[in-house]
Amino acid sequence: MLDSSNSAFDMAASALRNGAPPPSTATLSGKKGAVDPEKLKASAENFESFFLTSMMEQMFAGIETDGPFGGGEGESVFRSMLNQEYGKAIASSGGVGIADMVYRQMLALQEA
Repeated sequence: MLDSSNSAFDMAASALRNGAPPPSTATLSGKKGAVDPEKLKASAENFESFFLTSMMEQMFAGIETDGPFGGGEGESVFRSMLNQEYGKAIASSGGVGIADMVYRQMLALQEA
């Protein structure tokens, strides 16, 4: 059986019944102001990966395929997946510097 006496939902519901605003998620978890640098770094790397994937999709958008096995709906799907993997590989191997800037900015926002 679940013990819901100290759950985050009960704390938020109690605050709303008393007319107070609901507590923030940092307060609910008991770690007010806690920052996990590994999660921030992973988020920044994911952002850079997404950005690089979008850039590569634009780069390859005008390229026509040729030959007996080229073209079709399947190739567009696989090209998109290949661009995603290229973006992940570039970001995880150091990237172009976007992840570092985003990481520093997220740290600064968390500390403020």
